[in-house]
Amino acid sequence: MKNKFEYKKALTHEYKPIRKITVVISGLWFVLRYDFSVTYKAILSVFVLSLALLLNQYINLIILLIVTGNMLSMEIMNTCIELLCDFHKTGYDKRIKVIKDVSATAAGLSILIWLSVVVYEIYTVFVYFL
Repeated sequence: MKNKFEYKKALTHEYKPIRKITVVISGLWFVLRYDFSVTYKAILSVFVLSLALLLNQYINLIILLIVTGNMLSMEIMNTCIELLCDFHKTGYDKRIKVIKDVSATAAGLSILIWLSVVVYEIYTVFVYFL
């Protein structure tokens, strides 16, 4: 990968938004294909977000979008940290275990907040229609 902060190239650096979008889509496609924990959460999130959209709950949709984006971002960062740790050292190492545990804790807290918001939103929908 090129170093975009190198002095000579920084002066001639061109902004290419289409390339950046394709990189984002490529990374998202890779994570959705190879990491089941991200895939099933993304599918569940699409279901919950579409339910909020169909019920015209726009404030709830915005709240769900924020916590869903946070949860998926943290899960992808957790996957990235785990992949980097596995790339760095293939055998068992206590330090790598601690790094992976801390990363999983951050993702787990994000999932807990997401789940509490989703459960609350589903509860309010059922109370509203009953």
